Amino acid sequence: MKDGVTRRGFVGGTAAVGGLFLGSGTFPVNAATVANVECDSPFGGAEVVEGDIRYQDLASRGRNSRFVGHPGVIHVVGSAEQTERVVQDAVRAGRRIAVRSGGHCYENFVDDPAVQVLLDVSEMAEVRFDERRSAFAVESGATLGQLYRTLFLGWGVTVPGGACPDVGVGGHVTGGGYGPLSRQYGLAVDHLHAVEVVVVDASGRAHRVTATGAVDDPNRELWWAHTGGGGGNFGIVTRYWFRSPHARGTDPAALLPRPPGALHNVAITWEWDKMSQEAFRAVVRRYGQWHQSHAGSDSPYADLASGLTLGHREAGPITVNASLDAGRSGAARLLDRYAEELTQDLGIPSRVERSTVSWLRNTLSVPQSLQRVEFKTKAGFLRRPWTDGQVDVIWRFLNQSGGERWGTAVTLTSVGGRMNSVPSTATAMPHRDALFSAVYETCWGDPRGRDGQLAWIRGFYRDLFSDSGGVPVPDDRNGGAYINYPDTDLADPQWNTSGVPWHALYYGDNYRRLQRAKKRWDPLDVFRHALSVERAG
Repeated sequence: MKDGVTRRGFVGGTAAVGGLFLGSGTFPVNAATVANVECDSPFGGAEVVEGDIRYQDLASRGRNSRFVGHPGVIHVVGSAEQTERVVQDAVRAGRRIAVRSGGHCYENFVDDPAVQVLLDVSEMAEVRFDERRSAFAVESGATLGQLYRTLFLGWGVTVPGGACPDVGVGGHVTGGGYGPLSRQYGLAVDHLHAVEVVVVDASGRAHRVTATGAVDDPNRELWWAHTGGGGGNFGIVTRYWFRSPHARGTDPAALLPRPPGALHNVAITWEWDKMSQEAFRAVVRRYGQWHQSHAGSDSPYADLASGLTLGHREAGPITVNASLDAGRSGAARLLDRYAEELTQDLGIPSRVERSTVSWLRNTLSVPQSLQRVEFKTKAGFLRRPWTDGQVDVIWRFLNQSGGERWGTAVTLTSVGGRMNSVPSTATAMPHRDALFSAVYETCWGDPRGRDGQLAWIRGFYRDLFSDSGGVPVPDDRNGGAYINYPDTDLADPQWNTSGVPWHALYYGDNYRRLQRAKKRWDPLDVFRHALSVERAG
């Protein structure tokens, strides 16, 4: 114990899932804010410039090697205080700022030649219980794996975030944060109690603000902007606090969701050499229709986590992976029925494998993206399954040869459940009526093939949404796009011919409110990138 704070956690790590961490948020300093400020970190920070033996490792830590930045200086910070000082110096010098936690940004929001000052927050990775707030404090440089492990081993609880353990909390949470437990417990931001952000006011002064979701908090709009408004828009997040909105009392073990102790898993595999176009259509249609018919919260499968992966013919088989809480009565039987209903009478052989594993081991065993490769990812939410015409487009592109296809796949993840029980305006993340999240991705190792790979994935996406201008314009079938999977093509009229602006795809009707938050908390537009929120007015 120190200053009323129980400390458990560890420092070190990287990451930022499904969306970059450029930080976001901002609030004015007041007496209450200052009272909650802690001492500076024992890690004194590091200032690294070109020629330093550390520069190359730090400058190239982003996962997407398609983008290469060349910042004049990289600051490895260990605390909010150090972050504030670095931001203040950069603003005074008029230098462009970016922030990295896990480095998983899909676009060049961080690795941009225009960025002159890069803040690396990976040494800010503490996870602890804050008795003063009765909430779990998590620094923005922690990875999801660190978060899950510490919360589970320390208190038997978790946050329903993403599946990749090396993704950074910093960027993942700002976009909303969904994962395997989200159908049961909602988004990560549905459990976000407060956020600490380094912001810059109209006078150019950098300072820290803490904002909560309390209705009487004068900084509440800054908290709201971080519940899905995306990273890099409002400031630099240095710390989050998590506590479920309906939790009561001070017992840490009762303040966040409790994950399963173990999972029953099922893996279904169909091989490409047995697959005809009609069989492919049947497999995809069956998966979509089954999940549509079991989407309700009253379904016995309401907490099922499931994903369909359609690998390119040259990349791997077609698979379904699903899991249920092994502690539930009849869970194994329900999974058996699920596998049977997805495979029966399709006229194509399948392989079904079952396993039972502890939840923590299962969660931390997801392969980590340690290798830097070039890739392009596109995505969209679906309110209904793909049409047969769209499935035929997927079949055509997944059977095309040429180029590198070892890292090419389409992934369809079942979402909804508790995610959809929250009004679309309650958080900045508006996608509260989706049935699936779809991701379309291709990776390659040879930079000389970049133009061909990009043309392939862009053509695929354009043809898939040919009825709506090449993008998933929200309608009865499509639900827009997820800002944690940023795609600058959506702002390019060459690829978005719908007439619908990019921000309507990502934020819907919440964009105007985000613009007002931007105007208040980042009036000088210090924190910006290719898809950043524009100030109102």
